Amino acid sequence: MRIGDVVVGVDGSPSARAALRWAARQAQLTGGRLYAVTAWQIPAYFGWAPTAPDEDLAEAAGKVLTTAVHSVLGEEPPDLEVVERVEPGHPAQVLIDLSARARLLVVGSRGHSPFAGALIGSVSQQCVQHAHCPVVVVRGNP
Repeated sequence: MRIGDVVVGVDGSPSARAALRWAARQAQLTGGRLYAVTAWQIPAYFGWAPTAPDEDLAEAAGKVLTTAVHSVLGEEPPDLEVVERVEPGHPAQVLIDLSARARLLVVGSRGHSPFAGALIGSVSQQCVQHAHCPVVVVRGNP
């Protein structure tokens, strides 16, 4: 990653798709690369519960990311270099860490969360409070 790049969090939600569209336009205007990032983590269970042996969380997250990028930006967006990254860890911490080397961090106002009535999601809130670069929170659906 180089200075001037735009990082956007993508989880497949309508809000994240709107953020992806906004971030792509900003990266085109500023000449930076667009880093579309999704994070995954092993779900926490109360007690012991086996997981399916075929379950590959990183692969599933990668499919969500690629599907979102292609549906929003198309196969080859003009005048834009898009880098897809699938990272292990909590989404907010992954984005905050990547913000240390970015010009701008873009997130949707709400993702896939049980708190659908919240004005801003917990990941967005953490990014706004702790990112190392300016943050844009995009509201609305695509």
